[in-house]
Amino acid sequence: MSGSRRLPPVPESAVATAAVDVGTQPVDVLRGVGPANVEALARLGIRVLQDLWFHLPLRYEDRTRITRIRDLEPGRDALVEGIVSGVERSFRFRPLLRVAIDDESGATLTLRFFHFRSQQVDAFEPGARFRVFGEVRHGAQGLEIIHPEYKRLAFDAPLDAALTPVYPLTEGLGQKSLLRLVRDALRMMPASEAFDVLPESLRRRLQLGDLRSALWKVHAPAADDDVAALLAGSHPAQRRLAVDELLAHQLSMRRVRRTLRGQPAAVLTGASSRRDRLLQSLPFALTGAQSRVLGEIDQDLVSGVPMLRLVQGDVGSGKTIVAVLAALSAVDAGCQAAVMAPTEILAEQHLRIFSQWLAPLGVRVVWLAGKVQGKARNTALQEIAGDAEVVVGTHALMQDGVNFRRLSLVVIDEQHRFGVHQRLALREKGIDGSTVPHQLVMTATPIPRTLAMAAYADLDTSLIDELPPGRQPVQTVALRASRRDEVIERIRIACSEGRQAYWVCPLIEESDQLEAQAAEATFDHLRAVLGGIRVGLIHGRLRPKDKQRVMDEFKNGALDLLVATTVIEVGVDVPNASLMVIENAERMGLAQLHQLRGRVGRGSAQSSCVLLYQSMSDLARERIRVMRETNDGFRIAEKDLELRGPGEMLGTRQTGLIGFRVADLARHGHELPAVRDAAEWLLEHAPTAADVLIARWIGAGVRFAEA
Repeated sequence: MSGSRRLPPVPESAVATAAVDVGTQPVDVLRGVGPANVEALARLGIRVLQDLWFHLPLRYEDRTRITRIRDLEPGRDALVEGIVSGVERSFRFRPLLRVAIDDESGATLTLRFFHFRSQQVDAFEPGARFRVFGEVRHGAQGLEIIHPEYKRLAFDAPLDAALTPVYPLTEGLGQKSLLRLVRDALRMMPASEAFDVLPESLRRRLQLGDLRSALWKVHAPAADDDVAALLAGSHPAQRRLAVDELLAHQLSMRRVRRTLRGQPAAVLTGASSRRDRLLQSLPFALTGAQSRVLGEIDQDLVSGVPMLRLVQGDVGSGKTIVAVLAALSAVDAGCQAAVMAPTEILAEQHLRIFSQWLAPLGVRVVWLAGKVQGKARNTALQEIAGDAEVVVGTHALMQDGVNFRRLSLVVIDEQHRFGVHQRLALREKGIDGSTVPHQLVMTATPIPRTLAMAAYADLDTSLIDELPPGRQPVQTVALRASRRDEVIERIRIACSEGRQAYWVCPLIEESDQLEAQAAEATFDHLRAVLGGIRVGLIHGRLRPKDKQRVMDEFKNGALDLLVATTVIEVGVDVPNASLMVIENAERMGLAQLHQLRGRVGRGSAQSSCVLLYQSMSDLARERIRVMRETNDGFRIAEKDLELRGPGEMLGTRQTGLIGFRVADLARHGHELPAVRDAAEWLLEHAPTAADVLIARWIGAGVRFAEA
């Protein structure tokens, strides 16, 4: 939508202000809203009328038609009408009421209740006609609905004329009450010309319908609306709201980006004799992709404007050396660099690598993590405030009392494992009154383009899309768990030939509820059957020093086989390891499977990944198929987005993104390039409209983007 930038400037009027004035009235202006309702609504983030307008349905229930019992489908909600043909009440293990109803299709549906009163039992007399609604499922005696909504019919009652919206609720507020409040608030919406803050020329360019009509359509769909489209989330009204929501998120992040980049940053020159010495000492040459990304970082660092850059690279692509070279630019300018990782294992890996490459150049690297206590912590804090040049650590870097001398570069690894507020907290450590630090965010979890544009709209993106020479794709196979003995024999052969292997389990200790093999039980079993093979165990409940000892033994070749939980998902680099076994692979997501597989294939030997499974759902089968077909992390990420959605991919801490109420990146992601351009245009030509959009869709959560 590059053409949107050429739209003529639009003078802002009082139109948006009129809409805002109505929308900012407190909810207690509505009939029947007392203190208890105000308190309940506040728990949903609803304080003013505008919040009710944009408190959108989670889904819809179709009560506009009766489904014959013979045509019912398990797993779907349905409205059924029938005559009671039998009632059974029992108290054998717990109270149970079964009611059988028949209809003219000749089929029977069972209604099952575990909580009921005697009056309810009396109402279900044989021959009485009922209309019931609920989710149909398979039961012991055929199709059934558990605790349906029901109504006894004395005569033919009219059906609902439209879909019934289902809203997010809180304690003390039912669907009927909330529906009434939403409808009352909708009637107070201003006229379209006063309500729709997007300039008409921009709406035409984006092919958007009327906002007021879209809200009415979504909250109160009419009988003749496209029911299938609404249920699927693909109705034009939903598209209008989705674009507005995406636009609000883009605006908030682009505005923060403008604010940050309006502040000065230290000028850090990349070229130096120490960088040349480091590059010459490396046992490998940088790939073309690494050199390209380093050049992009150097341009940012020398600009005097704060760098805001996301570096993506698949497992093993060599992001860390790029970060080391960037940190050296800060050190050579007399400044400090901080490197933060989400786990101690990953942070300690960075500590070893940064120390290995920078210490010979005379660079002072300091370590700070939560486990560093007492005298050692005090010493580290003094060094950070003094002559430390590179500081590596975990969340501990953000704590009160950690004061940097002159922090000019912040490197955050696996950003999606932190909350966005944490990125802000570390950045603020470097604000010294005159400059703000550059930010370099790295991830080995490939992020689909649409997701990156939504979640990291404040960042420029660089891609290391080339693996070092000599790397071979990992061969992936899927086997039933019943073939574990074959896999164990394969490990015996690999280890006897001098190679190493991982065996990953999803749990730490036995559980009656899950079939997953526990790491401890697997460790004991493998150690017993693999005589002569040195087996180690690592999981999250080990003390940090014990975890580090086991990892060092495995890396140094003192262990042949490492049994682990997913604690080794990122940051573990053992080139001699060529076999990865993942137990209960059907329980894991694509991104996690890909990260685990990336622990092997880091040397020149042909490596393999064995996915063991107990049984597979259709979703698990699709994940396994993708893993077998490709090693391309970005293709895997696109599929992961399709299967899981953005919230799960980025983690629940990624405040703001997973709060999408209408927008669905799988469905609306293609809108993002046009939305991004529209956001830039609005910030330039209609900043008041931008304010209104942000307030409508993000409201009190607007601060999430300040990271």
